[in-house]
Amino acid sequence: MQAELPHLDPAASQINVEDSAEQIPSAILSLSRMLLTLFIALLMGALVIWISGKNPVEAYRALLQASLGSRTAIANSLLAATPILFTGMAAAIAFRAGIFNVGVEGSLYLGGFAAAWVGFTFTTLPPLLIIPLSLLTAGIVGGVWCYFPAILRSRLQVDELVTTILLNYVAILFTEYLVNGPFLVPGLANAMSPQISESARLLRLLPPSQLNASFLFALLAALFTIYLMTRTKFGYEIRMVGDNPQFARWSGINVVNVIEKVMVYGGIFGGLAGAGQVMGVHYRFIAGFSSGLAFTGITVALLVRNSPLGVLLASLLFGMLRSGSATMEIMTDVPRDLIRVLEATIIFFAAIEFGNLLWRRHREH
Repeated sequence: MQAELPHLDPAASQINVEDSAEQIPSAILSLSRMLLTLFIALLMGALVIWISGKNPVEAYRALLQASLGSRTAIANSLLAATPILFTGMAAAIAFRAGIFNVGVEGSLYLGGFAAAWVGFTFTTLPPLLIIPLSLLTAGIVGGVWCYFPAILRSRLQVDELVTTILLNYVAILFTEYLVNGPFLVPGLANAMSPQISESARLLRLLPPSQLNASFLFALLAALFTIYLMTRTKFGYEIRMVGDNPQFARWSGINVVNVIEKVMVYGGIFGGLAGAGQVMGVHYRFIAGFSSGLAFTGITVALLVRNSPLGVLLASLLFGMLRSGSATMEIMTDVPRDLIRVLEATIIFFAAIEFGNLLWRRHREH
């Protein structure tokens, strides 16, 4: 006769003082890991600069000046960090539940096109209607796109790593078809949709920079995720499923429901990230506009071990690196590809963490 395990009450555990207190050292550990990785990456970058005959101190001084040296520079860094913050939070909440949702890139493309379609179709709507409608449509489309692999994973045990990667290509190629076919704009050299209406464009926060209200939405999303993960019953369930799905099931947690919710949550954030780029930066959907923003978000999440607070800080860091690289190249003659060296070093450490997560998942099954 099998012994009956005691039933755990997630709500009671959620308000446990010790459980809440664990979040503080976890955030400190994530920040420490990020700083150590950044230090190693900067050392490797300095070595590359020195070997090429340039001054690494001058290069890094120019990078810092270009990313934080003025009001416009700070605004550009925040602009570059905005989509990474969205996609980093999407990856972090899924990874924390032990779900490898790498399909946020597909949601980003489809959400971006959905926002553009609303923006160039309902041109007579005022800003108070068309902006929320565009964001809502983008979020719904992005969430629905991730719901399909979520069902396959939660109900049929189909590996989400495979399905989400493959569906990324479907989404990217489908949106490329749309702007080369039904929504082709004659006379344009690149594949892109018609421009969205003026009323569908997000408010600029610090002109002449393109920093817009999507940064505020991303910041609110980050704060909401931090609250969700540390102060709610659902956040407790996510952590339980990620730590030990079998024990979570025995303790009364609906694991299927958690898996589906975290993947849809990530898809919504991906859709909003795409909408922010369309409504606040490009003002139209452009084929291939992302250049791997969602995968950068995955790197950020893995780097800080899926800490929402860590994702917030690391996203700002990546925004600084990407924003300052062009100016650094002009001021010091050091190519912006140096930033790729720094990012590649960070990705190396993130890949180690990802491999560790895969090994833990294989061991648990």
